[in-house]
Amino acid sequence: MKALMFLLLLGIQEAVAVTHSMTYIVTAATGLNKFPEHNEVAVVDGQEISHYDSNLKKMIPKNDWIEAIVDADYWNRGTLRNINTEQTFKTNIAIAMQRFSQSGGVHIVQRMCGCEWDETGEVSGYMQYGYDGEDFISFDLKDQTWVAPKQQAEITKNKLDSDRATITQWKNYLTQECPEWLKKYVTYGRSSLMRTDLPSVSLLQKSSSSPVTCHATGFYPNRAKMVWKRDGVELHEGVSKGEILTNNDGTFQMSVDLDVSSVTPEDWHRYRCVFQLSGVNEDIATKLDKAAIKTNEGNSIYMIISVVVAVVVLAAIAVITFFIYKKRTGEKQEVIYFFSASSFFSFFYT
Repeated sequence: MKALMFLLLLGIQEAVAVTHSMTYIVTAATGLNKFPEHNEVAVVDGQEISHYDSNLKKMIPKNDWIEAIVDADYWNRGTLRNINTEQTFKTNIAIAMQRFSQSGGVHIVQRMCGCEWDETGEVSGYMQYGYDGEDFISFDLKDQTWVAPKQQAEITKNKLDSDRATITQWKNYLTQECPEWLKKYVTYGRSSLMRTDLPSVSLLQKSSSSPVTCHATGFYPNRAKMVWKRDGVELHEGVSKGEILTNNDGTFQMSVDLDVSSVTPEDWHRYRCVFQLSGVNEDIATKLDKAAIKTNEGNSIYMIISVVVAVVVLAAIAVITFFIYKKRTGEKQEVIYFFSASSFFSFFYT
């Protein structure tokens, strides 16, 4: 009985343990007339909390709870930090162009830095650089060395690996300072970060011969899953899953397509679109029903939603400057650190 109780308690602990994340995305661009040359976005648990760009020349809050817990000096320091690092990132682009034998065009350097923490106490950190949409160099926190997937980054790796003082500073930031800030943000923003918003779910179809799209929007948090099932069994063949995207109001949307070309009319009742949201015990199941499907044929709502989704996708691509690092969906953050050493920002070196 004691063993059983222990396993039950362990299962409960695992069920309720939630991982929180904080990421700073710094983007530097050249060759784009309207896009800011320098941009920083801070994200906590999928919520953008602050924003800076070189056109605005000011770091600003992006939601009410972060604005309420910090003073004006917080935003002033963040503004100065970004102003001081703009030139360094410009230099990084120039050096990278030289490394890749490029003389002009559109080029982008991006840094993603932040940490994750779950309520069992486990923490992890990450820091990586990309150039023109591909990994350039990243920090291996466990081995405390830099990893260079491209030959052009070898010079940078050798310089950084020899700078043990900076490596120690990064380790301290990623394993101590960043998680501590993250814990504070989660505590103060709990009512917003830990809330649960259920989605509205719709069935959409461009035409009678197109796949049926199950579209969920307005949910929070982004720890969600949506699948098609037949007779209660998850389908994999004939199913195409989309990415989770951010809405303008901070909620999320996602979709999953089902190829119905081989589904006979008498079998439609066997299919369900099932949406599962972390922290919610009951799933949202939507029956595959022709009468409930909204289509372009005599109904323009699908086209409207498609346009909205396209705009959101393009906006997301712009925010992260045309590329997203695999695995981490948000966008990582760098949590208000104020290291003054220029080597913390100049990773490309001549």
